[in-house]
Amino acid sequence: MVIEWLKVRVDEQWRERYVQIDEEIWTAALARYPGFLGKEIWLSPSHPDEVIMIIQWATREQWKAIPAADLKLIEQQFDQALGTRDYKIVEEKEFVVRKFARQG
Repeated sequence: MVIEWLKVRVDEQWRERYVQIDEEIWTAALARYPGFLGKEIWLSPSHPDEVIMIIQWATREQWKAIPAADLKLIEQQFDQALGTRDYKIVEEKEFVVRKFARQG
């Protein structure tokens, strides 16, 4: 499994709407692609202008196989539904989940 980790800076007044619209547009769209396993949103009480997204993919190849044109279209739909472009992805990371067999 591969994790796509994103930190988004969004004005505090837009954060809840951002999270709701993200679920309706981005999560729904990504769920249609092979390899999408799920998504979590993490909100910190001490950083009300941040949204952390944890997106789980079966493989990196499946994640990266999403056509750029599709991503652009989803982004346009998201921005239109949100009603603002006043947010920014400030950090992106990728992780490989490594599991170990339990002994005993």
